[in-house]
Amino acid sequence: MRKNWWKILAAVMVSSSVVAGFMGPVPVLPILNETIRNIYFHVPMWFSMIVLYLISVIFSVKYLNSGERNHDIMAVEAVNVGILFCFLGLLTGMQWANITWGDPWPNDPKLNGSAIATLMYLAYLVLRNALEEEQKRAKISAVYNIFAFPIMIVLLYILPKLTDSLHPGSGGNSTFSDIDMDHNIRPIFYTAVIGWILTGIWICTLRYRLRLVENNRNKLD
Repeated sequence: MRKNWWKILAAVMVSSSVVAGFMGPVPVLPILNETIRNIYFHVPMWFSMIVLYLISVIFSVKYLNSGERNHDIMAVEAVNVGILFCFLGLLTGMQWANITWGDPWPNDPKLNGSAIATLMYLAYLVLRNALEEEQKRAKISAVYNIFAFPIMIVLLYILPKLTDSLHPGSGGNSTFSDIDMDHNIRPIFYTAVIGWILTGIWICTLRYRLRLVENNRNKLD
């Protein structure tokens, strides 16, 4: 129980944020209206994705320093789960954009940057599958992963702030904290962010342990 407290916390936080997200009070805002509830789902997906990609980079660096195969396994599994949250973030964002902007994918620099970043991490997985020799695959993909992370940050958070963007906090637009993150939203939002991040890490550790079991079984065979 002591080792699993954070998993229980993740389940409680996600469950409570989902219930409160659909049923709790939200501010009445023009254009956004009830769609502001999507902030409890769309934004936490991106936070979780970034944390998982950061974990992947950390273990890629560890692999290059140690050559430990388990570090490489953790790096790739963190990317696998991160891409899952990436797609969830894209889907919730497209739904939100379609309602508020009238188009699921307008010509917006942040959306285009997110598409490029997604393709970049999908290319990471393709690269791993294209290389058969284990050590070569791990080293090349680790180097690629280390360079991909800062490029992803630039595409998602730096370039949109330098250009005109429909997203809050970009192109001179107000941030959510300026216009609608009131006392009703903040506790639920932060609960959702922490809960989904812990859930992503939980899924990542499960996939990592499954990979270790598969590798041990293959050694025995």
